[in-house]
Amino acid sequence: MFIPPLFFAAVISFLLSAFVIPRWIERSKQHGLLVTDVQKLPNRKIPFLAGLGVVFSAVVGILGYIAIQTFLFNESANTTVLLAAIASLLIALVIGVVDDLLGEKIGLTQIQKPLLSIVAALPISVINAGRNVMTLPILGKIQLGNAYPFAIVPLAITGAANGFNMLAGLNGLEAGMGLIILSALGYYSLAMTEYAAAVIAYCAVFAIAPFFYYNKYPARILPGNGFTYSIGAIIAIVAILADAERTALLLFTPYFIELMLKARGRFKKESLAVPLPDGSIKNQYAKWYSLNHVAISFLREIKGKAYEWEACFALLGFELIIALIAIWPHI
Repeated sequence: MFIPPLFFAAVISFLLSAFVIPRWIERSKQHGLLVTDVQKLPNRKIPFLAGLGVVFSAVVGILGYIAIQTFLFNESANTTVLLAAIASLLIALVIGVVDDLLGEKIGLTQIQKPLLSIVAALPISVINAGRNVMTLPILGKIQLGNAYPFAIVPLAITGAANGFNMLAGLNGLEAGMGLIILSALGYYSLAMTEYAAAVIAYCAVFAIAPFFYYNKYPARILPGNGFTYSIGAIIAIVAILADAERTALLLFTPYFIELMLKARGRFKKESLAVPLPDGSIKNQYAKWYSLNHVAISFLREIKGKAYEWEACFALLGFELIIALIAIWPHI
């Protein structure tokens, strides 16, 4: 009896997110908790910190699943793993929200972010979640022993949390990427009968969906680092629990490309574009330092103009193709 509790948990996450996000938007406006959406003319102030509502909704959904399994089916096989995942998720959320609230001027440094992200990995590490055997191209299966929970797991969660935070800046991009990647990993988890991973993935997907509605162009709320850190951590956790490291690496292809482009600019170039009076956008640099720049350049080359929503959906389309390739062997 796995599918009914999973469905119930996902519905809880969706309904709660759909209830919380619009109310968070209104409360943020009332209390001036706003940031500038700089890719619009004129610049406008809109709410952010959507990660609070999304993560809260996903966590309640997961707890709902645990409650059903415990009280209706007397089943607690995955309880420890799910509670550890919740702990990791909440730690990642706190790190991101602190970074958001401190702001760019006094926010966390590039060294502090990954170091703090290691703390988010500890709940998964200390319960020795996942398998200690990794299957790598050419090398095949490698027995890692305790190196897996205390080296690979922190590296994966830290890398995913910080990496997912890199490809951003277009309305709907972070939410859309989270939907696609976690949907693919959730499907893979179900196919491999890794039910704990599937619960986490689909509760996150259904919590993100209402946020995507409010975050797509023109955004009424922005995600904030709390969202990106948390979703990156969830992606890594699901991959670890489902033994889907290779699939997750494939799904992260755009982020590896983004890393190389960011390195090209010595991590000092912005991903943001320049808004134009007609509502379109253009790159602020002659060279590419982000996949955002690549998408905008191609759109302007093909049709003369590029709009923010077009660049976003071009990148989401790229990720969707990768996701289909990743799960195709299991369809």
